[in-house]
Amino acid sequence: MFGYLTARTDLLDDERAARYKACYCGLCRSLRRRSGLSAGLTLNYDMSFLVLLLSSLYEPEERAGCEGCIAHPFKPRAWFSSEITDYAADMNVALGYLKCLDNWDDDGSLLAAAEAGLLKSADRGIRERYPRQCGAMEDALGTLAQIEKENRDSPDEASAAFGALMGELFVLREDRWSAPLRAMGDALGRFLYIMDACMDLSADTIRSRYNPFRRRYGLENGAYFRDILQMLLGECLRHYDRLPLVRDKDILDNILCAGVWAQFDKKYPTETKG
Repeated sequence: MFGYLTARTDLLDDERAARYKACYCGLCRSLRRRSGLSAGLTLNYDMSFLVLLLSSLYEPEERAGCEGCIAHPFKPRAWFSSEITDYAADMNVALGYLKCLDNWDDDGSLLAAAEAGLLKSADRGIRERYPRQCGAMEDALGTLAQIEKENRDSPDEASAAFGALMGELFVLREDRWSAPLRAMGDALGRFLYIMDACMDLSADTIRSRYNPFRRRYGLENGAYFRDILQMLLGECLRHYDRLPLVRDKDILDNILCAGVWAQFDKKYPTETKG
């Protein structure tokens, strides 16, 4: 995804920060175990949020340990994982594979093509296990590619496509929680797409890349963007609050209420008086 679903660990106590890092390490281990060492290239903190969210909702049995790994062979790292971690790892690989193909089509990136080749066999098995989620990813990225090709300056249209992708990704199984999870994922996906467009506006304009806010380049956009993002995040939080979350809710709250704004606040600082 985009790298915005991260915790403000400076606002967590040592125990909760350690829990968050152990979730990330567990996801890394699951990626490599299920899809090979190359799958570690797709690792990001965004999927740790999904692990914590679904784990808090379904409370699966967890495996845990503390040991070294290929990335940190001399310093043991605590980790935990579960069936939810395995699901998030599979979604990470499927999304990473499609993103590599998209980068190859858009930019002719040989690095992206090589990475896609490494992930191809793992993606085939994931597609068989999760046809609904993988189909939604393909549809959404295809829609986004068409929007970019036609250079449509419609933030709502583009963000809706990514929202649909996230909505399906958040639904592990069709049950009593699928409706609020799908609605939350959809709203969060829209928020993340718009956030990324806001953050990349200058770079995209300079490099002649697609961005639905190109017409606003050079304007004072901080307050304008913040209003849009607050509205989208508010919709996400409305559905989030419908879920009976207990375990790790403090970390999830931290991510949704503070972490998602960390990069935006640096780029578009809020003006203060006095």
